[in-house]
Amino acid sequence: MEYQKLHVMVADDMQAIRMLTRSVLQHLGIRQITECPNGYIAWKRLREEHFDLIICDWDMPEMDGLTLLQHLRQSEEERLQQLPFLMLTGHASTDMVRQCIKAGVSDFVVKPFQPKALSDKISAQLAQRDRQPVS
Repeated sequence: MEYQKLHVMVADDMQAIRMLTRSVLQHLGIRQITECPNGYIAWKRLREEHFDLIICDWDMPEMDGLTLLQHLRQSEEERLQQLPFLMLTGHASTDMVRQCIKAGVSDFVVKPFQPKALSDKISAQLAQRDRQPVS
C-alpha cells in the first residue's frame, strides 16, 4: 500500500500527542496529516475533506472523541460512517470501552503509548480498510 497518498486526521487537545502521532505517521510514509485541537473542529473538517483514518483523543474540549465518533457513525454520508477510527485514551475503563464499541470504534490506543504500538494499530486499520469491498 502507498501510505504517502493517504490523508489522516489527528484530533487531540494536547500538542505533544499530536506531534508524537504525526511523527509515527510520517515514519510510516504518510504525508497528508491534518491536526485538530478538539472534536468540534475535527467534525467540521471531516465533513469538508476526505480522510482515510482518524486518530482521536477521548477527552477533548468543545466535543469529545466519543461524541465525534457517534456523529461519524450516524452521518448520512457512507464515507464518514465507514471511516476507520482509532480512539486514544488515558483511562480505558470497561464502561468507556463498552461505550466506544457500541458507538462503532475501530480500535483503541491507551496513553501513554509506545510509537511502535501506535504504528502497528495504524497499519492494521489501514490494511483492514483496504480489504473492505468497494461499494
